[in-house]
Amino acid sequence: MKLWLDGGLRDIESARVSVFDHGLTVGDGIFETLKAVHGRPFALTRHLDRLTRSARGLGLPDPDLDEVRRACTAVLDANPMPLGRLRITYTGGHGPLGSDRGEHGTTLVVAVGESARRPDTTAVITVPWTRNERGAVTGLKTTSYAENVVALARAREQDASEALFGNTVGRLCEGTGSNVFVVLDGELHTPPLASGCLAGVTRALVVEWTGAKETDLPLDVLESADEIFLTSTLRDVQAVLRVDDRQLPGVPGPVTAKAMRVFDERAGDDLDP
Repeated sequence: MKLWLDGGLRDIESARVSVFDHGLTVGDGIFETLKAVHGRPFALTRHLDRLTRSARGLGLPDPDLDEVRRACTAVLDANPMPLGRLRITYTGGHGPLGSDRGEHGTTLVVAVGESARRPDTTAVITVPWTRNERGAVTGLKTTSYAENVVALARAREQDASEALFGNTVGRLCEGTGSNVFVVLDGELHTPPLASGCLAGVTRALVVEWTGAKETDLPLDVLESADEIFLTSTLRDVQAVLRVDDRQLPGVPGPVTAKAMRVFDERAGDDLDP
């Protein structure tokens, strides 16, 4: 296995990042996860656009997108696989043990791991913790993922693959690594970015390709929605068959099934939509 670290390919055994890297010590970093199909990344341009937005929001220098593209190509060429999880990590680099940044420059890592197609259906839970829709890093894809780790561990304990959050005012927000859509009276809805959710790449494509509405929704809409599904880079569109103790009948429902079909068709026609 080979990965890209600061300018070139490295063997995984010899690749080293400083123990003082700000991405490790204080979570001062951002990342993107992409699906790679037979060595080709999906929606790379959209992911790189978001990487730049996240860097600016965190106050990091803009990443060198030409280098990032070279790194993605090199890593995928060096590690052939039918379906991969390609991860781009970009941090504040070597810094002091406190929150102040150092002056040593940023760190860029690109790595890939083998993946498998997700099941068509899954179970989710809701958690009592909230997303802060007004926080300094709201909407940025940062490496500060501890609350997602905790929430996802609780989901696993309850035989679910995802945990869903409300925000501080009790509105539906997102999952630990996914966006959520609901069907109400035959219409497809997803929380707006103002809810505090991440601007998911797959979310945006589903909104564009299905005409889904961005709607401010209460968290308890999950108790009455006719259909629910998740979107993310590796889930694509995945139907939800259980929320907490509620079983949804006939999963995937007709609106979800259509969204799954449309996404598969459109994504298959264009790997960089």
